[in-house]
Amino acid sequence: MSRTQRVTVEGRTLTLSNLDKVLYPATATTKGEVLHYLASVAPALLAHASHRPATRKRWPDGVESTPFFQKNLDASTPAWVPRRTIRHTSSSNDYVLVDDLATLTWLGQTATLEIHVPQWRFGRTGTPLPPDRLVLDLDPGPGVGLPECAEVARHARDILVGMDLEPVPVTSGSKGIHLYAALTGQHGELTSDAVSAVAKELARHLAAEHPDTVVFEMKRALREGKVFVDWSQNNESKTTIAPYSPRGRERPTVAAPRTWDELDDPDLRHLELDEVVERFERDGDLLAPLLAGHLDRLEPTPQRLATFTRLGTYRAKRDPGRTPEPFGPDEAGSDARTAPGADAAADAGTDSTEETPGAPSFVIQEHHARRLHWDFRLEHEGVLVSWALPKGEPTDPGRNHLAVQTEDHPLEYGTFEGSIPAGEYGAGEVTIWDAGTYELEKWREDAEVIVTLHSERRGPRRLALIRTGGRDGQDANSWLIHRTKAQPDDAGTPAPPEAAAPPTSPGRAPRPMLATTASTGELDRLDPERWAFEVKWDGFRAVVTVSAGPDGDPQVRLTSRSGQDLTPTFPELAALGEMVRPADLPLVLDGEIVALDGQGRPSFRRLQQRANLAKPRDVERARRRVTVDLVLFDVLEVAGSPVADRPWTARRATLEGVVSPRPPVHVPAPLEGTLAEALAESRRLGLEGVVAKRRDAGYRPGRRSHDWFKVKHARTQEVVVVGWRPLHAGAPGEDVRTAGSLLLAVPDGGTWRYVGKVGTGFRDRDRRDVVAALQEVPSAPLEGVPAVEARHARWATPERVAEVGFAGWTSVGADGAEARLRHAVWRGWRPDKAPADVVVEPESGAARNS
Repeated sequence: MSRTQRVTVEGRTLTLSNLDKVLYPATATTKGEVLHYLASVAPALLAHASHRPATRKRWPDGVESTPFFQKNLDASTPAWVPRRTIRHTSSSNDYVLVDDLATLTWLGQTATLEIHVPQWRFGRTGTPLPPDRLVLDLDPGPGVGLPECAEVARHARDILVGMDLEPVPVTSGSKGIHLYAALTGQHGELTSDAVSAVAKELARHLAAEHPDTVVFEMKRALREGKVFVDWSQNNESKTTIAPYSPRGRERPTVAAPRTWDELDDPDLRHLELDEVVERFERDGDLLAPLLAGHLDRLEPTPQRLATFTRLGTYRAKRDPGRTPEPFGPDEAGSDARTAPGADAAADAGTDSTEETPGAPSFVIQEHHARRLHWDFRLEHEGVLVSWALPKGEPTDPGRNHLAVQTEDHPLEYGTFEGSIPAGEYGAGEVTIWDAGTYELEKWREDAEVIVTLHSERRGPRRLALIRTGGRDGQDANSWLIHRTKAQPDDAGTPAPPEAAAPPTSPGRAPRPMLATTASTGELDRLDPERWAFEVKWDGFRAVVTVSAGPDGDPQVRLTSRSGQDLTPTFPELAALGEMVRPADLPLVLDGEIVALDGQGRPSFRRLQQRANLAKPRDVERARRRVTVDLVLFDVLEVAGSPVADRPWTARRATLEGVVSPRPPVHVPAPLEGTLAEALAESRRLGLEGVVAKRRDAGYRPGRRSHDWFKVKHARTQEVVVVGWRPLHAGAPGEDVRTAGSLLLAVPDGGTWRYVGKVGTGFRDRDRRDVVAALQEVPSAPLEGVPAVEARHARWATPERVAEVGFAGWTSVGADGAEARLRHAVWRGWRPDKAPADVVVEPESGAARNS
């Protein structure tokens, strides 16, 4: 494979090299995989790191080599990398600003694994602003770990909440936990010195209240068995690892935002790259509330000042502390909150939603509230004027639909997708059904609106809104929405009323639908009569568009989940064009690009050798080493007509009818039988797992849905339970009989070998029942339990056998530490087994590839 490649990121040209170089030998994680991670979490990482002077920690030869810190930009830095100068007493340093994906990619190319930033940002003119967040670094001393840090974090949270600060936890990816709190309102004018003084007093108070577990002095000799609350990182000259930054540890851990519920898990651990990507795709940015700090400092613009008065009703119905919805500008013109997923990394003083020249926007959001409805919003006079459509947008000119006008929404709401919590106004799931721009034909205030919508997703159409209710009374907000007989053509030109609507152009490829990780309870409900089971492929997801070219020949375009054009990278997949009929074009399909190993199994590591290549010479050289295949499993559009709303069974039949596959294109049949049988077949074939799809469900582009579940193979191991740790410490004298985790062992030559603990997979009732099933003894029945895990443990007679699922075994440590179970999940007791029957199960082929 070429060791040097040129790629374009956000219009910037970068040279990437040695993408297959291993940076983390313990996990064989390559530079290419690190770059993939950075691109996947960029929206969140940039939001929290942008406009802050970044100190970089680089490992050019991998984490087993000696790293070096770098503050100053050197001669090799591209001219387009944003930067600011800080003048110190005797010198000046030019710092990089991690403001965009191109810069983040460049940092990854230079093997910058850790990005450290202060708690303040530069303003628009380069002037340092007051700190916008407070941070406490909870650093465990010898003999303590994350559980003890979590306990101290809860103590600190109680104090911070009393100060009107709401902290958000981040497991640092190194040893401890960071607590962040946004500085807004009365706290927003504090200097770095003042914030540092407040943090120091808070740490001093924690140490006084909990002298056995907390220390706030800097002396390392005092930290044995305690958690050091480091308050000093609020100093103007100090930095902290940026949220979402990787760490240069043995394994590719990350400074990862967490929920407070997670901190209650006694088996809390640091997360790694792939886990953080999956969580971010599923849950969004858990640290989004922290952005309120720097948004509080945005300088007002005339457009913002003109709109805040129209949002009074909207804000009166919502509490910014309870809902993730955006809140738009306040009286000072500052952003109160930016929607999750919006560009929250805008420059201080730069309004990320300020109106720009051009057509105004529209959005239609599907809202699963108490009753399913669709919210239709038009950008007008600085806000989104909004109507609720109980039956959605009309498609038949002969049938009007009801439209109920609601309060104006902030412009930021046009990008909002997420869950509004139960008990809040409009509680339920919100997703974007369609969005684009519109041409205004008529706007008679409170009477009539006529617009032509332009959407790449659903095509152009002309709609009219007519008010039917009076200005007072119960029906004051009642309107009708009407699809006019005269409709635009693809170019937006109105067509005669009798003209048939032409098929829509494929335009920009839609985002693929995503699967949700299934819980044990959900797996139990996957009846094969209602669910189909397909192979889970380990490759690059791609939306495939086949359209007729200028000469009539089919043209194939491959688009990644992130919108990247993969077509030049995998030119051999253009063969798909010969396997479809011209009458079915344009055609939009969903599939996976895979590279097979010598046993015919997908190998993601092998596929990496084909990634990020664009030059024909580089691509051809890589093709000679690694061939790829295209696996198709869904269809979204046929002959320009959408089929995504049809059930899976109908789409599957359509897919098999429109593609006549032959290598390198495949349309594999679903796996037969029950989920257990499908998993068994997948495991026998050495595949990653299974995706379960509800047979009667439609395809929801860009959504992670419970209509699709992914089920990865988990290895299982029989174990003997030798003790348990309480879920919480309890009050003095209280006998807590609820297990937080069970301590596990296997027979080893007439004695017991400790193999770790399991704390997940339990229901609440299970945590009590497992304790009741154990015979407690006064001391440990084995040796070798780490002190941190033995702390607070209750011991049991080693007579009960259980089964756990797990991801694999840890390596034997250099200090002689025995291998432990990784990511164990409780499956249940094995009453048919005796302790002497337990053996360490050999690793299966499926487990190696799960």
